[in-house]
Amino acid sequence: MSTALVAHGFPEEQVRSRARHGAAAVFPAESGYGSGLLGAGPAPYTPDTDDELERIRIVPPVFMPERLKKLIDLGREPLYSDVDLETVIGGFTSRMPLYVSAFGSTQVASHDLGEAAGRQAAQLGVPLVIGENVVPVNGYRSADDAGVSPLLGRIAAYAEAAGEEYGGVAVQQSTEDADAEVWNLIYSDPVSEPLLSTGRLAFELKVGQGAKPGLGGLTVLDRDTAHRVAEQYATDEVFGADSDRVLRVSSPGTFTEEILRQQIRLMRNNFPRVKVWVKLHPGRDVAEAAATAWAAGADAVTVDGADAVTVDGAEGGTAWAPTGFLSHVGLPLADCLRRVGRKDSCLLASGRMWEGTRAVKALALGARAVGLGRAALLAVDEDREAGLRRLAEAFALEVRMLTSAVGKYHVNALDPQDLLFPAAWRMPSAASGAA
Repeated sequence: MSTALVAHGFPEEQVRSRARHGAAAVFPAESGYGSGLLGAGPAPYTPDTDDELERIRIVPPVFMPERLKKLIDLGREPLYSDVDLETVIGGFTSRMPLYVSAFGSTQVASHDLGEAAGRQAAQLGVPLVIGENVVPVNGYRSADDAGVSPLLGRIAAYAEAAGEEYGGVAVQQSTEDADAEVWNLIYSDPVSEPLLSTGRLAFELKVGQGAKPGLGGLTVLDRDTAHRVAEQYATDEVFGADSDRVLRVSSPGTFTEEILRQQIRLMRNNFPRVKVWVKLHPGRDVAEAAATAWAAGADAVTVDGADAVTVDGAEGGTAWAPTGFLSHVGLPLADCLRRVGRKDSCLLASGRMWEGTRAVKALALGARAVGLGRAALLAVDEDREAGLRRLAEAFALEVRMLTSAVGKYHVNALDPQDLLFPAAWRMPSAASGAA
């Protein structure tokens, strides 16, 4: 077990347990079987009761016509193992409704952790998103042009471990990345060709992020590193002139409806072999922004809920957000999903995802898949060879059990009827596009 990462306010030990034990960690401790009495009550991890997504309950019906159809199809009573998790995520075929969220240029993921996460995601057959600012901060190649940068290392690790059918890689680009021509470099690099030739490379336009809606990336750098990237980034002496660290400030970029439409059209024209993804922060007009992106031709829209807080690495060089933003700025993920509603287009959701119940609620509300961010990093930190794979095994078991429990046998069949909402909750009307 590594102690490099901590995640305050996140169920770190539960994630690490799943990374060690896999599907068995979905259940109470085996040592208590036959002697412990189980029932509703305090769990090892108590969710935030102010989080609306946590307050929603999954409610199985008594009568299950879809189960009857599955029974007739199979010629036997169906089991949870009969639930099909395979789905299409932003143009990629995925073994389950799951993807690994971006880690960006964070110090904790810049080298072996990022590559280990990419390798395990490929083995799972789920998409991997590589975050923005990796190239402006770390470079595209090493100084002698012989080494591999964190960006190319993650792409290569994924491509080498991937099969021929499942998964894919999405590379984000922000304002500073555009200045560094990141997408142009990747599009013509031989490292990307195995993914390009099989239709498993996407470029994701980053409009914002959940931890700090409306702000660009913020990262703590030592002064030597800050001096090296001074042409690309502004810095702020928030820690004092005597400190050996400074705050690196990224531009959030400027978007209107027309700018977003034109950006997506340019992506389609300039990079015809890639899928087009768009990442939105949890803004109050998220439904309008998502509709604009889909209408312009985006293959997937990712919504990062305001309850998505970054991993805090021991070195302090991780993505950074003002504490006031974490608690008070942006829509909660549940409200984002409610405003967007269920659509035929691909909506992806991230924000405090690590286990099946929260994921099933998001899927029922209209998400096609959910993203693991902090949970993925913690799992890989726990076991660099199999931690993420074991965490995903536990996730898959829970999602299959919960989907079967509501009488469905494909994960895409989940819908709001499978949920009981808090009293104040209001789903969008049919006229607004909800299912």
